[in-house]
Amino acid sequence: QVHLVESGGGLVQAGGSLNLSCAASGNIFSINDMGWYRQAPGKQRELVARIISGGSTNYANSVKGRFTISRDNAKNTVYLQMNSLKPEDTAVYYCAARLTVGASITTPYWGQGTQVTVSS
Repeated sequence: QVHLVESGGGLVQAGGSLNLSCAASGNIFSINDMGWYRQAPGKQRELVARIISGGSTNYANSVKGRFTISRDNAKNTVYLQMNSLKPEDTAVYYCAARLTVGASITTPYWGQGTQVTVSS
């Protein structure tokens, strides 16, 4: 198992920036990838950005060029730098980690979520 704790959400005006952090503990050596998802009211949870253990990243089209996912292996922490925020970025942001178990990858472990609100 892995335990995830997010921080860094808040209220920001459109065009502003926020930096989310996700600290992992537990079975961190089995982590295959970590990512950020978000869920707006009345909508499904969607992938925002993911970073694989080898360092490769992928992003939702809606955030490419504005958001950057990164990690600090020494701190077991993943970050999401969000720039040029838009009101449509308003959502609860969740950190997630998937583990490698044998030849399989687990379903995600989730953090508790952090609210991001972008005012127009």
